[in-house]
Amino acid sequence: MAPTMSWRMYLLIHTVILSWYVFTLSANCSLKITGRHPGAKSYGGRWKYLTFLNLVMQTIFFGLCVLIDLFHLILPARSLNGGLAVLLVKLRDIIYTVLAFPIGTFVFVSFWSLYTYDRDLVYPKYLDDIIPVWLNHAMHTVIVPLVLVQMYIQHHKYPSRFKGILGLALFAALYLAWVLWVHHAAGIWVYPIMAQLSPVGLVLFLGAACLSMAPLYLLGEYCNRKIWGIIGGTALKHGTQKKKRK
Repeated sequence: MAPTMSWRMYLLIHTVILSWYVFTLSANCSLKITGRHPGAKSYGGRWKYLTFLNLVMQTIFFGLCVLIDLFHLILPARSLNGGLAVLLVKLRDIIYTVLAFPIGTFVFVSFWSLYTYDRDLVYPKYLDDIIPVWLNHAMHTVIVPLVLVQMYIQHHKYPSRFKGILGLALFAALYLAWVLWVHHAAGIWVYPIMAQLSPVGLVLFLGAACLSMAPLYLLGEYCNRKIWGIIGGTALKHGTQKKKRK
């Protein structure tokens, strides 16, 4: 079982990670848009890219973590056994288990797999002149170490496997519908690889991408269980630590 920490230490770690994501989002939104890569100026703006949606989601998630940490440091212990504090912890666990871990891991795996095979399918070379190397890694690499750090320092209660995978499938379906709508409305594909596939190939590619998220959800569930073991009692029931507040 992973060691537990004081809420001050949780707050320090979460504040650092949140600051990193805010900085990364700011840098992403400040990129100069060129004619070779219209990016935010084309239909749907940055919101059509899963990488950007993931950055926003991770920022919101760690912002929620900071808020929960502050609650445990400021509010009396007796007020943390119900009401808003417990609701926020449950929301934190749902976001992490159903979205933050599997989507963040999917962005990492899918991007670097396609990049290694043929970078022009997902990240053409001319983007190196637009997006700094550090920002590319901030968006596509650093996300995995950070979600693993979060998994290690705090236990997250997973929903039933059916509900968890169903929630992830709903997100995947909504994003897929959004990608198809962007193509329908503006005649552009969000990712270069989609423009090179036949209709059958596109169906197979999108289907495989959606189906690959389920194993990533199961991976998160497995890692959480290996790190934290079978959690019983009330000490870790809602993702709080065993130690007394300091």
